[in-house]
Amino acid sequence: MQKASAQSSASATSKKTFFNLGLFQFLSFVRRGVFYTFMINYIFGLMPAVIYTALLGTLDMLASALGQNLLWGRIADRYNLRAKLVIAGESIAAIAYLIVFQIHKFLIDSQANFSAGLSLILGLALLEFFWSMSDVGWAALLTDVTTAKNRAGIVGTLNFIASFGRMIGINFAGFLYNDGEGFRQGTIFYIVIAMLCTSAAIMWVTSRTVKTPNREAKEPTREEQTAKPSGKSSAQAYKWFLISLIMLVIGATCVNQVFLLFLRLPNGLNAKDPEVSLILTAWTLSGMLTSLTCGWLTSRFGKIKLLFTGFVIAIVTPLLYGLAGDVLIIAAIYGLNGVSFWIMQTIGFAFAADMIPEDRKGRLFSRYNAVIALGWGPAGFLVGAPLADIQTQRLGLNAHAAYINTFYASAIILLLGAILFTLKVARTESKKQLNP
Repeated sequence: MQKASAQSSASATSKKTFFNLGLFQFLSFVRRGVFYTFMINYIFGLMPAVIYTALLGTLDMLASALGQNLLWGRIADRYNLRAKLVIAGESIAAIAYLIVFQIHKFLIDSQANFSAGLSLILGLALLEFFWSMSDVGWAALLTDVTTAKNRAGIVGTLNFIASFGRMIGINFAGFLYNDGEGFRQGTIFYIVIAMLCTSAAIMWVTSRTVKTPNREAKEPTREEQTAKPSGKSSAQAYKWFLISLIMLVIGATCVNQVFLLFLRLPNGLNAKDPEVSLILTAWTLSGMLTSLTCGWLTSRFGKIKLLFTGFVIAIVTPLLYGLAGDVLIIAAIYGLNGVSFWIMQTIGFAFAADMIPEDRKGRLFSRYNAVIALGWGPAGFLVGAPLADIQTQRLGLNAHAAYINTFYASAIILLLGAILFTLKVARTESKKQLNP
C-alpha cells in the first residue's frame, strides 16, 4: 500500500516536473522568435552593411562558447548545480536586456544610429556570456530527469514544443516590430524581460521538485552502464563525436543564408514573400512532427541507425535544391531537410548524454553546446557566404550557379562528417553494445 502510494506520488511529481520543463521550453522559444526574427533587419537599418548583421550571431556564439567552456561548465560540475544555474542565467539576462535597451535608447535619441547598432551587437554578446550558464544548467538538468531509454522521446517532445513556441513568437514579432518601433520604443525588450522573469520563476518551482542525483550514491542502471563507456575510452569516443559533429553542423547550416537568397533569384524560383513563408513553414512543421516521433523511432531502430538516416537526408537535400523548378517541390525538399536537422538535433543530444560521464556533464555539455552554436551564424559567416561570394565576385559566375555550387559544398562537408562519425564513433559504439 505504501509502495503504491509512493509510486503514485513520484509519478505526479514527474508529470509536474515535465510540465514545468515544457512550459519553460515553450516560453524560451517564444522569446527567441519575438526578439531575433527582426533583430537582423533592425541592425541593418542602423548599420547598413551585411557584415555587421552577420557579426550578431557570430559574436553571440563565441561569447556563449567561452562562457560555457571556461566557467559555467566547471561550476556546474564542481558544485553539482543544475536548476540554480538556469534561474541565475535567466535573471541576469532580464537585467542585462534592460541595461542594453537603455544604452541603445540613449544613443538612438542622440541620433548615433551606428553606435546604437554596435551597442546592441556587443551588448547582446556580453549578455550571452552570462546567459550561457542557463544553457549548461538546462542540458545537465535534462539528463538528470531522463534515462537512456526515454531521453530521445522526451527531448523530441520538448523540441516539438520549442518549434511551436518559436512559430508563435515569429508571428507576434510581425506585429510588434512595426518598422523598428518595437525595438526603438522598448516594447519587444520589455516583453522579453517579462518572459525571462516568468521562466526564472518556473525553474524555481521546478527546482523544488527535482533532486540532482548524488554522484557518490547513485548506482547506474545496466542500460546506462552499457550506454556510457568509461575512462579514456569514453573521452576518446566523445572527442571524435564532437569533431564529426562540427563538420555535420557546419555542412548543414552554412547554406542557411544562401538558401534564402537563392529562393528569390529572378533566374531561379523568383519566390514571393508568401511562397518563401510556405517553404520555411514546411521545414518547421516537418521538424516538429519528426521531433514527436523520435522516441518511438529510437526504440524501434536505435540511435545510431536513426542518426545515419538524418545524415543521408541532410546530404541528399542540398543536391536537390537546384533541380526544383516549382515552389511546392522545393517546399517538400526543404521539409525533408527539416526532418534531417531535427533528427540530428534530438538524437544527437540523446547520444551525447549517453556518452557523458555523470561527473563531467557541465564541462562536456558545454563543448556540445558550443558545437551546436556554430549554426547560429558562424557557419554561414565563415563558410557558406565566402564560398558564394568568391564564385560571384572573383570567378565571375552568376549567382544561381554559385549558390548551387555552395549547396554541393554543403553536401560534401556533411558526407565527410558522416564518414568520420562512422569510422570513429559508430563502429566503436556498436561493438560496445554487442560486447558490454
